[in-house]
Amino acid sequence: MSNINKDDEILGKAYDSKLMKRLLGFVKPYKKYVVIAIIMNVVVAALGPLRPYLIKIAIDDYIVNSNYNGLVAISAILFVVLMFQAIVQYFLTYYTQLMGQNIIYDLRIKLFAHVQKLSLKYFDKTPIGRIVTRVTNDVESLNELFSSGIVTIFSDVFIIIWILIFMFFMSWNLTLVSLSVLPILFYATFLFRKKVRESYRDVRFQLARLNSYMQEHITGMSIIQLFSRENREKEVFSDINDAHKTANIDSIFYYAVFFPIVEILSSGAVALIIWYGGGNVIQGTMTIGVLFAFIQYTEMFFRPIRDLSEKYNVMQTAMASSERIFKLLDNSKIIQNPNSPKPLVNFKGNVDFKNVWFAYNNEEYVLKDISFSVNAGETVAIVGATGAGKSSIINLLNRFYDINKGQILVDGIDLRELSKEDLRNQISIVLQDVFLFSGTIASNINLGDESITKEQIIEAAKIVGADSFISKLPSQYNEEVKEKGATLSVGQKQLVSFARALVFNPRILILDEATSSVDTETENLIQKAIQKLLVGRTSIVIAHRLSTIQNSDKIIVLHKGEIKEVGTHQQLLSKKGIYYKLYQLQYKDQEIK
Repeated sequence: MSNINKDDEILGKAYDSKLMKRLLGFVKPYKKYVVIAIIMNVVVAALGPLRPYLIKIAIDDYIVNSNYNGLVAISAILFVVLMFQAIVQYFLTYYTQLMGQNIIYDLRIKLFAHVQKLSLKYFDKTPIGRIVTRVTNDVESLNELFSSGIVTIFSDVFIIIWILIFMFFMSWNLTLVSLSVLPILFYATFLFRKKVRESYRDVRFQLARLNSYMQEHITGMSIIQLFSRENREKEVFSDINDAHKTANIDSIFYYAVFFPIVEILSSGAVALIIWYGGGNVIQGTMTIGVLFAFIQYTEMFFRPIRDLSEKYNVMQTAMASSERIFKLLDNSKIIQNPNSPKPLVNFKGNVDFKNVWFAYNNEEYVLKDISFSVNAGETVAIVGATGAGKSSIINLLNRFYDINKGQILVDGIDLRELSKEDLRNQISIVLQDVFLFSGTIASNINLGDESITKEQIIEAAKIVGADSFISKLPSQYNEEVKEKGATLSVGQKQLVSFARALVFNPRILILDEATSSVDTETENLIQKAIQKLLVGRTSIVIAHRLSTIQNSDKIIVLHKGEIKEVGTHQQLLSKKGIYYKLYQLQYKDQEIK
């Protein structure tokens, strides 16, 4: 329940001019398809009502007068009209679907590109499932709007207009009789829209509950099974599922009531036509062909009205989806590049933090007046308790977040004066939790960069020791990697990430708890890889295991967002401060050296 956001409950109007104006911006590149669709809509809408009129001519002019040749001719014309309507309908469907798919393609690209630009602060507070829903489900709702919704609405409106034109042309008084049921129909439609709107809101809310529960519990399946919570969670899911079913049944109820009402009114209109028109036929003031045509027109008239009621939900869903999509597109939490970024020429890798203050939320500072320098080629370690601010330093150096106060310089240039791409091209990070993409071992090392050759990939893997296990895999570097690297061990994934870091040849290397989740044997292998990686690079190492950083040029001790101690391993031990206590806790059974 906690993951349900107000965005998921947005219902929206059936038509919102501001949202539609923005949506039409995506239609603009395909305006030729729109023009073609409108023209064909008018034609198709006219061809349908033309059939009863031709049948009226066939009855009054040829069947009543026993004119067989004329009947054959009008039948041929009717056949040609039907064939022409089918052909035009085919092209109308093709062009509208083509337009819809192109618009949805453009919209998805724009959404995905925008999501990639958002700062990490946005992802810290937004569930992944919600973002995926925006790019998939919500966009698909707009696909239905563009591919069929708007086109069908136009078509239905044109059909109604053409029907009324033909009806008034043949008999205005019979037309008024047949339309006498419309006030009741309009009231029923208004009531239906109101009730469906309310039930649809409940359906969306219950669906959000269902999706939220599923996502959370599938993700945490190991905990559910570990504590034997399967039956309990099944009961909770059953209750949520039942509420969703009930909401849908309520929605179905209004459809089940509304459509029979439309049918009754349609039948009532036909009965009035037969009563009034039949009387006129008996009196000789109306032909049987006109009466027959009006019966057909009445049945045709109520069909698009039923369709328009269904399309009301399509429009409402699309408006709600577009509101959520534009809310995401309007999100301005983006780390901006400077207008004229400074170039990184002959980059060496010097790093300077000068009086840096940083808070994720308002003024709840996680880093307070941080100042330190890392010279090109040096290895600096950062240690401290959980929450001390170690990872925040790494995030700021990569400019995933912007600082509140102070300066961060690389080679004497403020990060905010550099292009994010230029900066990050010079930095590689190896994290504790390695993320691997679906693909191959090779594609996870070069991340799809075709400028990195297969030979370079293999060479990087050999240097860090990853080749020893990769070469034993059935497809070696072409071995498929499942989602999140599920088929590889923690140590193997870590070695792949080291090869990835090396193959991009960064000037600055960051190791964030890179060995905390592996066994001793794998750690020894990784330590050898680290030593090879560090050569000739500016390196910042975050580690809980103090044994891995003893040879660092400098060790920075963080405590509650502040630098408390700086020095080499031996200097810090001799001070007998925080670092000494941390070391003592880890090696209390060994003599401190």
